[in-house]
Amino acid sequence: MTEGSGSAERVNMAFIAAIVAVATIGGFMFGYDSGVINGTQKGLESAFQLGKLGIGVNVGAILVGSSIGAFLAGRMADLIGRRGVMMLAAILFLASAILAGAAGSSAVFIIARIIGGLGVGAASVISPVYISEVTPAAVRGRLSSVQQVMIITGLTGAFVANFVLARHAGGSTAELWMGFPAWRWMFWLQAIPAAIYFLALLVIPESPRYLVARGREAEAQAVLTRLFGPEAAARKVVEIRGSLAADHHRPKLSDLIDKSSGRIRPIVWTGIGLAVFQQLVGINVVFYYGATLWEAVGFSEDYALQTNILSGVLSIGACLATIALVDRVGRKPLLLIGSAGMAVTLAVVAYAFSTAVTGADGAVSLPGNNGVIALIAANLYVIFFNLSWGPIMWVMLGEMFPNQIRGSGLAVSGFAQWMANAAISVSFPALAVSPGLAITYTGYAFFAAVSFFFVRALVHETKGRELEDMAG
Repeated sequence: MTEGSGSAERVNMAFIAAIVAVATIGGFMFGYDSGVINGTQKGLESAFQLGKLGIGVNVGAILVGSSIGAFLAGRMADLIGRRGVMMLAAILFLASAILAGAAGSSAVFIIARIIGGLGVGAASVISPVYISEVTPAAVRGRLSSVQQVMIITGLTGAFVANFVLARHAGGSTAELWMGFPAWRWMFWLQAIPAAIYFLALLVIPESPRYLVARGREAEAQAVLTRLFGPEAAARKVVEIRGSLAADHHRPKLSDLIDKSSGRIRPIVWTGIGLAVFQQLVGINVVFYYGATLWEAVGFSEDYALQTNILSGVLSIGACLATIALVDRVGRKPLLLIGSAGMAVTLAVVAYAFSTAVTGADGAVSLPGNNGVIALIAANLYVIFFNLSWGPIMWVMLGEMFPNQIRGSGLAVSGFAQWMANAAISVSFPALAVSPGLAITYTGYAFFAAVSFFFVRALVHETKGRELEDMAG
């Protein structure tokens, strides 16, 4: 299937779709590796005798690796290529899955999760860059949004696997196969998609923009010819070369500083802001602690795990809506809609949690219809997030930076995103106890409201613009 204007550009959409499908397996692994922890916390707590702080550290360990992986991946992508970094991430995912399931102590488990985090961080920033660099501007937002669909699919896959394994064993801490408890198999299962990811990466090409930056123009033209046809390929090589011509050196981190002013470029601050606000709204509390959260307000473990699956399915549906809208409505309007929607729904969740009561037996519950209100509002919040900030933040980070600073801009923004993720995720177990869920969710609602004004003031639309036309 082809599309384009005249004979000069014959877009090979079948080939583009195939390589996007392979690249976004990294998003699936990102989601699976992040979400698998959700149903394993009882097992970790009993196996390693962990308290609230210990649970937070073990859950948050992946985020330490993710922040480092995201920071290093941008620079490594400029050195060894986008595909090379994704292949390294696949190896890290595989090693982490095996080691985390076999961990005999909290220290070994933390090391395993840091290793997995390195892969998550690398995949989180490189997959969107790769996709943006091999897709036409007219459909770039749509195809880049597939990354978020795969992230949520990975999360949902982890939720479903956790639920099935726990149900089959009779609980996450119950013995399953070969004398090992179910929670260990939850980690081991992710070795399968990790291996598939590595093998699939062997058959896709390197990014043509990376190849031009490295002086390998013949290889770049060959890839572009397969993507867009011979005439368009020759033109695009010239355009890419021209976008790099102002700086004849290879990309480096110091390119983020404007040489005329000596200050960090405004586009970099915008990227950091997008990355940080995506986490300050608290979305990964739902993804990492969903089962624990709903159990804390009276749900059974089985029902809490089913609720996770519902959130995952709704998230996928919202991401599919984004794919249909992002290249028509634009990036900025969707971000504004998401910020407003999240602020309102988070405020409703905070109100519902403020009514929680503790019975004589110590069990916590939400009186009247407040449990239903909390569940509906929380899932509406998940829908608003995945209609907007979930996919759009990654779309924009993959396309908003000029060619010369794309790798470095992604490195810094990705690092900021994962550090904010770590701050929110590690702090949640303690915050849920004091000052409590109501105040904690009020804080997330506040950041959602602030993000609305941030987008209005600082974010510029990138819909339909060629990567070579992005200004820094």
